[in-house]
Amino acid sequence: MFEILKYTFFQNAILGGLLASVLCGLVGTYIVTRRLVFISGGITHASFGGVGLGVFFGINPILSAMAFAIASACGVEWMSGKRAVREDSAIALFWTLGMSVGIICCFLTPGFIPDLPSFLFGNILTIGTSDLVLLSVLATFVVALFVLFDDTIMSVAFDPIFARTQNLPVKVIEYLMMTIIAMTIVATLRLVGIVLAISLLTIPQMTANIFVSRFRPMAWLSVVFAAIYCIAGLAVSYLLNVPSGASIIFVSIVVYGVLKRGKR
Repeated sequence: MFEILKYTFFQNAILGGLLASVLCGLVGTYIVTRRLVFISGGITHASFGGVGLGVFFGINPILSAMAFAIASACGVEWMSGKRAVREDSAIALFWTLGMSVGIICCFLTPGFIPDLPSFLFGNILTIGTSDLVLLSVLATFVVALFVLFDDTIMSVAFDPIFARTQNLPVKVIEYLMMTIIAMTIVATLRLVGIVLAISLLTIPQMTANIFVSRFRPMAWLSVVFAAIYCIAGLAVSYLLNVPSGASIIFVSIVVYGVLKRGKR
């Protein structure tokens, strides 16, 4: 098992998993606290439209997916804020738009698309230098944001109506966090894929919530659990020769179930 640690691709996988754990642990706590899990699922699947556009036009699919995901996230926030349509209807609109655009573009692209399965199901072993740079920059920004504006983010997450009465920039925080959620989802596509990305943003928080209920401890404990899940999932993937993304999520659900049962 330890022999594989000398290979660069496995070192990248471990580093990518740890960086993603920081991102998903912090951002996922906001998602769970604000009850945005369904919205995040919609953004995750909408990002496939960006992947398809990137493949079709020959540009980096991660960049096009990020642009599409951010536009979808802000679109959902704007439509639900204007009350032009119900929030769940806005999510369904962008969810299905992204999937349909992605499927059409992939179908129209001539030849075989080798990277498509990794975007759908994840393959942490394919993480490269550009992915690590993106994760590093985003993780650094998110940590700084949560350290400097922790109280404001927490207030908006728990009660945005009360936060408005305190003259807090609620709309700015909401749009900023929706943008960060979209970027986090796209940045972790290589790890667990579109199909499973939402799990890494919710299961560590569910596990942390077994032990703590306050926002700050829950956020940082979620980072720890996410890191454990990524490393353990990688080990299972290597030992059983199965996809890494599915292994990470499977391990996280098993650990959550064991800890939840043991806490009763």
